[in-house]
Amino acid sequence: MVREFTCIICPNGCEITAELEKTEDGACRIRSIEGAACPRGKAYVEQELTDPTRNIATSISVEGGELPLTSVRLTAPIPKARIFDAMEEIRRCRVTAPVKAGTVVIEGLLGYDSDVIVTKTVEKQK
Repeated sequence: MVREFTCIICPNGCEITAELEKTEDGACRIRSIEGAACPRGKAYVEQELTDPTRNIATSISVEGGELPLTSVRLTAPIPKARIFDAMEEIRRCRVTAPVKAGTVVIEGLLGYDSDVIVTKTVEKQK
């Protein structure tokens, strides 16, 4: 079986092809990876095939702020399969102004070594 990927790690956007084969126990094994211009592309495809992870950038509500929302992101990627669970927890989060960029609003999201941090300072409403 052949799978094709467009690498998202750097601006090159390499078109990478991975050839997979089924093992006797029904699992897939990587036979080859071609088309990556750098080692990061190969590592990206290997991770996508074995343990895909994602980072999240979204926003949360700010009470009493000059803006109604502030942007947040994860400090480390989490398993792709847990994105919806993570978003559910993040949606419940609210902060009160003022809130500074870099503030941790959820520590250890879903038990992973990834915190949710504020990326935009929001001052109190005047």
